Amino acid sequence: MKKIILFLALAAALFVVVLMINLLRGKSTIPTPSDVLDVNTPTLEDIRDQIKEGETDGKGENKDVKAQTKEFLVIGANFSFTPSSVVVKKGDRVKITFKNNQGFHDFKIDAYGVATKQFNSPGEEVLEFIADKTGVFEYYCSVGSHRAMGMKGVLKVE
Repeated sequence: MKKIILFLALAAALFVVVLMINLLRGKSTIPTPSDVLDVNTPTLEDIRDQIKEGETDGKGENKDVKAQTKEFLVIGANFSFTPSSVVVKKGDRVKITFKNNQGFHDFKIDAYGVATKQFNSPGEEVLEFIADKTGVFEYYCSVGSHRAMGMKGVLKVE
C-alpha cells in the first residue's frame, strides 16, 4: 500500500514539474487561428481581376500574378515559430512580418541575407525579399541556443 501511495505521489510531482517546464517555455500560449493564417492570400477572384489580356512573361504566364507579393505572419514564442514552414514560388516577392509574442528573439534567413534585429516581446518587424532561388531554406532565431532548442522553421521555394 505504501508503494502505491509513493508511486502516485511521484507521478503527481512529475506531472507538476512537466507542467511548470511547459509554462516556462511558453507552451501555454497557443496562437489563435487569425494569428497563424495568412490572411493576405489572394482569392481566385483577386487573381482573375489582376490578369490583363496580352500581358504575359513570354511563357504564357501573367506578369502581375507571377510577381505577386506573398505575405506571411510568423509568430515567435520561447523556442518555436508558428508556422514552422512557409511555401512560395520562385520569383515571388515575400513579405514576412515577424511578431515576437514572448521572450527575446530575432528572425533570420541566411540564404536570402535577411534578418530582423533582436528584440524583446511584444514587438514585430517586417522583412521583404525576392525568392530568386529554389530550394528549402531554414529560418531561425540566432539568440543563444534558441535555434538548437527548436526555434527554427523552413522556407520552401518551388
